[in-house]
Amino acid sequence: MACGVLAACSNQPKKAASVQQQAVVDTPKQGHTDMVHLPAGSFMMGTDDKDFNDAQPVHRVNMKSFWIDEHEVTNDQFARFVSATHYVTVAEQKPDPKDYPGVPPESLVPGSGVFTPPSHPVSLNDPMQWWSYVAGASWRHPFGPKSNIDGKGNYPVVHVCYTDALAYATWAGKRLPTEAEWEYAARAGKANKTYYWGSEMHPNGKMMANNFQGHFPDKDTGADGFKGIAPVKSFPANGWGLYDMEGNVWEWCNDFYRSDYYAHSPADNPQGPADSYDPEEPNAVKRVQRGGSFICSDEYCIRYKAGSRGKGEVNSGSNNLGFRCVSDR
Repeated sequence: MACGVLAACSNQPKKAASVQQQAVVDTPKQGHTDMVHLPAGSFMMGTDDKDFNDAQPVHRVNMKSFWIDEHEVTNDQFARFVSATHYVTVAEQKPDPKDYPGVPPESLVPGSGVFTPPSHPVSLNDPMQWWSYVAGASWRHPFGPKSNIDGKGNYPVVHVCYTDALAYATWAGKRLPTEAEWEYAARAGKANKTYYWGSEMHPNGKMMANNFQGHFPDKDTGADGFKGIAPVKSFPANGWGLYDMEGNVWEWCNDFYRSDYYAHSPADNPQGPADSYDPEEPNAVKRVQRGGSFICSDEYCIRYKAGSRGKGEVNSGSNNLGFRCVSDR
């Protein structure tokens, strides 16, 4: 269903050379508030991890300089967009019956996918045991009609599909990042490691990102201080001053998703393939998502690791999916 449970991780259902330049937090120009300017450079994109066949082969990519938001777009920022434009997100719209032949009319209600952990251990083969399509769930009501975002203006906006993220970026005079720009920013000049910050998940016992601790999906211990999403800038910035490039919420990229794209990707500023193709859902139009979310762990959905890729149908959202923007100048 529109903005329903989505495939933010490949296991979820639908609805060593590197650049060593330093990023510069320039005096913001108009529209560059809370953005970081990244230098031109080269990096090795992808991963050799056998679990991520769609992120291979590792290949050198040359990047132009660009600006990128230092953190994910927040509820406050998205609210200003909605106030100025009266935009209605896909999750807030009633699904078109023509798009869902055979679905009972009473089931075609506005809503979105919500992580709903069970109270007991379950098999990890069926994501519907921890995902629910919740009527009335949207960016204003992350868990359904009785929930709200009061006091959470500095939390990432969620339940935004690609269509919504693109509308915001256009209004803001920005754009969504290419997949290459996103990974270049996340690596921050570091050589390929297991995580964007290094080889250890918790170096010297330090929590580096908001992800799932405990037994997935029924027991999140919240050892990192959060069960669910965290306010932006709650964890350490990377070497280029960017926050939450790993964990917290998945982030939309502009590229169409193709599992075979890296074998043909150009070396200079790749923009992604011309169309979408996911062998698991060949008829769905999907875009790349990056960075993982608060439900990623070594037990499930390990695609928060460096170089790995996510994917999602363009009109699907959930409460673990957001975005950030970039600008050329």
